[in-house]
Amino acid sequence: MPAELAEKTDRYEQMLADALAVAEPRPPAETPLGEAAADVVEMAESYLEDGRHFRSDGDPVNALASYSYGYGWLDAGVRLGLFAVPDDTELFTT
Repeated sequence: MPAELAEKTDRYEQMLADALAVAEPRPPAETPLGEAAADVVEMAESYLEDGRHFRSDGDPVNALASYSYGYGWLDAGVRLGLFAVPDDTELFTT
């Protein structure tokens, strides 16, 4: 069981980092939707940072939860049209 948790935590950390790297905000930053996209990015980045902190403290369960929440924020932003993502990515549900 611990090996499965470690593998899943690795995978979700990488998935969130990759998602942050490819998600490009669509609306101009100075518009309300642009501000919403910036908020989503800030939340996702914060969850990535929190997950890495939990992981370094030996808490993989909360690390995985943080990575999952961060990814969920970005995925929801993509579905709402706040972000453009490459057509060939399988990172997001579209």
